[in-house]
Amino acid sequence: MNCREVVRQLSEYLDGELDAGLVQALEEHLSGCRDCRIIVDTTRKTVEIFCNSEPLPLPDAVHERLMKALAAKFSGRH
Repeated sequence: MNCREVVRQLSEYLDGELDAGLVQALEEHLSGCRDCRIIVDTTRKTVEIFCNSEPLPLPDAVHERLMKALAAKFSGRH
């Protein structure tokens, strides 16, 4: 496995969705590639912070604009 493949498989790896062979190949690459370890660790920490944070309320004006835009976009669909 190379660095490009690690980046392509990153989401599935962090979500535990890779098969055992790909996990082994990815982890072997990580053992020898500091740059990819940093990418994986940083992404893992970012996801953890996001999942543990409280959602921010959407301001009323933004909500109204969003709803109008969605209504306009989907008004012609069935």
